[in-house]
Amino acid sequence: MNEQSVNTPLSKGSKTKEKILKTALKLFSEKGYKATTVRDIAGAMGVKQSALYNHFKNKDEILETLISNLTSSAIVTLFDDKDTQEPKNQGKALLASIGTTFKLLGFDGQNEALYKLLMQEIFRNERIREIYNEHFYQENVKKLSGLFFGMMQEELIKSSDPLLLANEFFSPLFFYQMQVTLLKLDKKSTSSVVSMFEKHVDYFWDNIKLEKQETLF
Repeated sequence: MNEQSVNTPLSKGSKTKEKILKTALKLFSEKGYKATTVRDIAGAMGVKQSALYNHFKNKDEILETLISNLTSSAIVTLFDDKDTQEPKNQGKALLASIGTTFKLLGFDGQNEALYKLLMQEIFRNERIREIYNEHFYQENVKKLSGLFFGMMQEELIKSSDPLLLANEFFSPLFFYQMQVTLLKLDKKSTSSVVSMFEKHVDYFWDNIKLEKQETLF
């Protein structure tokens, strides 16, 4: 998104389109895509169905637009605001920042709804599978493995397979995030899972750091 689009007020048509997407996402994540109709979306907005067709051809086009929004989610842009040029400046703080991002996603309404939609449609929609495999997982694993390699070169962590380490770090985070989503869905306490994000970072770092670096992080 460029600076002009951020600073330019949305037109009435754009605001309506955004409201359609927000309403549809809420219904898709709660009822499922298949069970939600255009009439449901229009009813939730308090407008006629024809108002929706002024912006989208059909329900599939609404879903496709929401799917494209997945590529700008916080997990996809995980490393965008992080200094990845100097491995010596990284360490446990980097891993803790990633863990916190995953934890907070479960308590952000928009991202939670997108994640629920992704999980519901991942077996039905090839495009969603591509986004999940490439952008959510593989790209992040690749970036983190590169950072781990740099940390090994700087003798910050033990020498090992950086790609394996990256996979080992990310996998539990995705699992814990799913657990948070499922517990919230059933209106159960998430406190037991929320603490696991930090515990995972602590345990993981303690097992890969070089002992001589223990006091630096």
